[in-house]
Amino acid sequence: MPLLGWLLGWLVRAWLATLRLTVIDRTSDGGTAPWVLAFFHGTQVPLLAWRRRRRTGVLVSFSADGAWSTAVMRRAGMVVVRGSTSRGGARALVALVKRMKAESLDAAFAVDGPKGPYGTVSPGVLACARHVGGVLVPIGSACAPRRVLRRAWDRMALPLPFARAVVVLGPSLPADTPPEQLAEAIEAVNQAAEVALAAKTLPLSAADRL
Repeated sequence: MPLLGWLLGWLVRAWLATLRLTVIDRTSDGGTAPWVLAFFHGTQVPLLAWRRRRRTGVLVSFSADGAWSTAVMRRAGMVVVRGSTSRGGARALVALVKRMKAESLDAAFAVDGPKGPYGTVSPGVLACARHVGGVLVPIGSACAPRRVLRRAWDRMALPLPFARAVVVLGPSLPADTPPEQLAEAIEAVNQAAEVALAAKTLPLSAADRL
């Protein structure tokens, strides 16, 4: 398993390196406060190709899929803390907060938890931002050509090699932002990414459905 995870991490890194990436940065925070990047499940693959401003911590579940994700995230330069909302979540969040403070990390959260419901903001991302004195940064993506895993609950979008990808960072929000407002901000940056992508590519007649 460790060897397979290592190989998968290298393959994903090579795959991401082929993407033709455009980044649109609309953040309004020019200070040193930690960023807590907030995104929806299913949009994360192009985000890994974005060169982050500083080292970034992520929570990864203890599931079997989490073991693979850990290898990929580490190879992408992420600081991985294992835990989820269902197993060891509170301890993992505390561990992540401690590392953010000690190592001046940002963090990234799929806000809709390990199993959804899609687009619903879980409390962990807000708690993290409060405890580190950080700001919430909604982040979204779009890519083409792509394959969309329609049978997966998060409908993950997988860019094909050499695909165009757009990452949009929205204006930063305070840590006490209501969950519904954060969800709307994340939806807005995803839509902005799709608009920017459509301006440079032909419409997708078929994101392949699996």
